[in-house]
Amino acid sequence: MFVLIRAITYASLFIGFLLVFLPARVLSSSGIIRPVSIGPVQIAGVVVGALGAVVALWCIATFIVIGRGTPAPFDPPRNLVVVGPYRWVRNPMYIGAALALAGAALFYQSWALLAYCAGFLFVMYLFVVLYEEPALRTTFGDAYARYCQRVGRWVPSRPAGTSESPGS
Repeated sequence: MFVLIRAITYASLFIGFLLVFLPARVLSSSGIIRPVSIGPVQIAGVVVGALGAVVALWCIATFIVIGRGTPAPFDPPRNLVVVGPYRWVRNPMYIGAALALAGAALFYQSWALLAYCAGFLFVMYLFVVLYEEPALRTTFGDAYARYCQRVGRWVPSRPAGTSESPGS
């Protein structure tokens, strides 16, 4: 139960700050307001954003149930998580968050919010490569190395027997 409370707290802070507060500031500073009417572009944005939110929430739930930890780097899962959305890519939570941001950019038709989404992905890429992957290698050793061979960082890996390396 305590892990659930910690995970909800950390996820709420992450989501609240990076995916709600800062994007709202971007929209406000660029003069973008809520669309007067809802058209096909807004509907597409809601669908993309909702898909991203579902993926991110699925990741958080998997961290809690399987990993026995939280998404926070200072309170990570105790077990290596290789199931759920993590069976297809190693970083589905960041992909889900980026989809949520891209959906909002589409909904508001905001280039500034799309640029924020790109910046978010760039910062997450650096975080993954410079901190997260080395920490996971140290913590989980060979199990993580085998997982990296099977599963791509950002895109699903090619089936065994193909000549290309996993998506990095």
